[in-house]
Amino acid sequence: MKLLKNCAICFLMLFLSMAYSQQEQNFTVDFETFNLENGLKVILHQDHSDPVVAVALTAHVGSAREKEGRTGFAHLFEHLLFLESENLGKGGLDKLSARIGGSGANGSTSRDRTNYFQTVPNDALEKMIWAEADKLGYFINTVTDPVLAKEKQVVKNEKRQRVDNRPYGHTFYVIDRNLYPDGHPYSWEVIGSLEDLQNATLQDVKDFYNRWYVPNNVILTISGDFDKEQAKEWVHKYFDEIQRGPAIPEMKKQPVSLAKTKKLYYEDNFAKLPELTMAWPSVYSYHPDSYALDILTSYLADGKNAPLYKKIVEEDQLSGRVNMYDYTSELAGQLMLQVRAYEGKDLDSVAMAIEEVFSEFDQNGIPEGDLKRIKAGLETRFYNSISSVLGKGFQLAQYEIFAKDPNYINKEMEKMRAVTADDVLEVFRKYLKNKAFIATSFVPKGQQSLALENSSEAKVVEEKIVEGAEEEVDPNQDVTYEKTPSSFDRSVEPPYHGSPELQVPKVWDDLMPSGMKVLGITNTEVPLVQFSLDIKGGQLLESKKTAGVAHMLAEMLTKGTATKTPAELEEAIEMLGASIDVVAQPEKISIYGNTLSRNYQQTMELVQELLLQPRWDEQEFELLKKQVLSQLQQQAADPNDIAENEFRKLIYGEQSILSYNELGTAETIENLKLQDVKDFYKISFSPTVATYLAVGDIRQEEAVKSLRNISANWAPVSVDFPKIPESQKPETSRVYFYDVPGAKQSVFMFGAPAMSAKSKDFYPAEVMNYRLGGGGFASRLTQELREGKGYTYGIRSRFLDRSYTGPFVISSGVRSNITYEAAELVKQILEDYPSTFSGEDLEVTKSFMVKSNARKFETLGAKLDMLSQISDYGYDYDYIKKQEGLVNNMSLLQIQELAEKYVNPDKMYFLIVGDAETQLDRLSELGLGDPILLNSETGK
Repeated sequence: MKLLKNCAICFLMLFLSMAYSQQEQNFTVDFETFNLENGLKVILHQDHSDPVVAVALTAHVGSAREKEGRTGFAHLFEHLLFLESENLGKGGLDKLSARIGGSGANGSTSRDRTNYFQTVPNDALEKMIWAEADKLGYFINTVTDPVLAKEKQVVKNEKRQRVDNRPYGHTFYVIDRNLYPDGHPYSWEVIGSLEDLQNATLQDVKDFYNRWYVPNNVILTISGDFDKEQAKEWVHKYFDEIQRGPAIPEMKKQPVSLAKTKKLYYEDNFAKLPELTMAWPSVYSYHPDSYALDILTSYLADGKNAPLYKKIVEEDQLSGRVNMYDYTSELAGQLMLQVRAYEGKDLDSVAMAIEEVFSEFDQNGIPEGDLKRIKAGLETRFYNSISSVLGKGFQLAQYEIFAKDPNYINKEMEKMRAVTADDVLEVFRKYLKNKAFIATSFVPKGQQSLALENSSEAKVVEEKIVEGAEEEVDPNQDVTYEKTPSSFDRSVEPPYHGSPELQVPKVWDDLMPSGMKVLGITNTEVPLVQFSLDIKGGQLLESKKTAGVAHMLAEMLTKGTATKTPAELEEAIEMLGASIDVVAQPEKISIYGNTLSRNYQQTMELVQELLLQPRWDEQEFELLKKQVLSQLQQQAADPNDIAENEFRKLIYGEQSILSYNELGTAETIENLKLQDVKDFYKISFSPTVATYLAVGDIRQEEAVKSLRNISANWAPVSVDFPKIPESQKPETSRVYFYDVPGAKQSVFMFGAPAMSAKSKDFYPAEVMNYRLGGGGFASRLTQELREGKGYTYGIRSRFLDRSYTGPFVISSGVRSNITYEAAELVKQILEDYPSTFSGEDLEVTKSFMVKSNARKFETLGAKLDMLSQISDYGYDYDYIKKQEGLVNNMSLLQIQELAEKYVNPDKMYFLIVGDAETQLDRLSELGLGDPILLNSETGK
């Protein structure tokens, strides 16, 4: 078909100049749009900085287009579309992704749209266009009743993992059912209900496909390094003959209003702390008031200068954090405010504090300085959002669907910059002041008294754990169907075009007089700089009595300086459109930064101040202790956190500091003094164990210049590093069980000590693991437990990189009533893996490991991670090239030997966190002896 006459070439000019800066920053993203005669909208954006291309298919359908009684269907359909199509075959997209070195086929569903996306080396673009067309036009005949039944189990497991088996997981279910009236398309959740998912029929699937998955309701976005005219030719070849669907009328906006406030409570099985959530009716996306509302919520809740933070966290000490945001969608929106209070705090006191802040804001409004500060961060956030070709594609599709114009991004930034202090006060009075709202109080079991006064009990449907409740299905049984006619043979996979050469970023280095090392990569694609000042030590330098002190030190460094209060330091950072975070890890403490390149030097002056002149504020220290103790309580209620904490103990033994939670324990934090933190700072911080990493729009001489004052004023000290005992594999495998009564899922962490990231076996072992559990949907664990059985939403295996012995670990969450079956299947896969790893497996692995390198260093974050690997483990600057050579020379025998050595199921810890009453007894049938109940003395 020929292009329609209204084909438009648009140049998106983004003039993002901020009031706080006299230097205007111009940035241009060019794009071209055209329509096929069948209604498909295509957006092309070229970016030749890396030999990769992102392809995304976005359908204008989400949960809002579902029927009541079939909730969760848009999300279920997202899952189905990955499984098979007529010409790709069963599991074809995942197999294709593995062969071509793609990022992995992925997708997401919201209230209003569903997207499917992947980034691949640019030689595979025709293959991706062919595959996306096959999914859109040649898919529905491949869906059978067994396939649908299996995928229902996968989606239900996702709901259990993300909602049912987590503290506060049902909050939005309660909010949305009460904020929106019956029948409103936002009154049900995107993931739907378990009952509705189970009732979905094959005819429902076909009806949904024929209604919504038609070219005139879909956008194809191609972004990256490609030839535009060639791409157009391929789009026409593969998409032209897909038939247009019936006309789809635009849904009208459906804002809501509340006649009166409604308060509800729920006793949460997993919650250890009370949480208050408040929701007010708001506006739909791109409504004129949405920009002022974004600034309002940021001002009220974000950071040290926020009035809600000052009142609730600092003054009244009711909570460690406050979260507020404007949640907008296509048809309506809601203002959300959440406060997770400290243990035993009455939520009425939180509500009173909120009301007091609102009253003061009504009188005072937002100061001009804070308005400028909040706007200053918008430019940096925008550049971060488009730092990848996929990010650029997402942005363009988003505006096309919901604003009807990709060029709206320029108008939106203008609208945000145009917001005044009066606008912010006006939207406060229009949407918040004296307005009715929905409030939920999620409280621990037996603590209803902490809920808001006069709250009614919320209705939440809880799933019962029943053995054998789900039918066994075989989605792999052979079926026949009539193929959809086509003008050419679509079963022939297109060829590669060219061969993208790996472009390893050029690394520059330096050494400061103080002994601090410097590594960097210059990249001018976007006007940003990301950096990390890594100080070797971290948790490794702690004693058991002061466990958690590294984390406390990292946090205290952001709590002001000798010349700036915490609020003043935060304001200085944000006025630059920058962010600075300090993070403690097992082997280091890192000061991370992200800033506009024009503000880099000023940002580094603040880094110097917080590094060399800490404030050591006693009040901030006591406040931080309360926050950490609250975090520990929350972790004690989350099965996933429990699993990680218990697994460390098994791997390293309880005498090792590495077995401790990085936050510490309740006892060590309670006993910790500010002087302990100061002492740890004195003995562990030295330029001689520090490395500075910088990537982005910065030259070597600029980086060195920014470090001169730090180097000159940072006195070196001798840092003593303890010898770390080698962790040993268990002599025999055993099952360890941690009881969480009523758990809807069982969390698996299976594994054993393996090797250091410095070991010559580390990368070969990662290659070996690709087909086991490191390759996503290309891995056996995923194919058998998720795709074959529907036992889990996700499962993976990996080797954790450490300079000391790190573990091999398999992690997953499976539905409770098949805990034994899933564990037995994992064990069987491990036993069979060395002997069944085939020549085809090796060929697919080599292809992925080599071809995926083309997209390895696309973003600034990826480049910073590369420098971190070089710094932490002593890798050569061109280590990726050497790894390519290693992969190409690996043999089947090497893979089998590595599997036998490092993934031996006879010498592993099998840790399971779940409901002991229903699942514990059967686990003895695994043949690993009687399970050891880890928390039998508490019964919790």
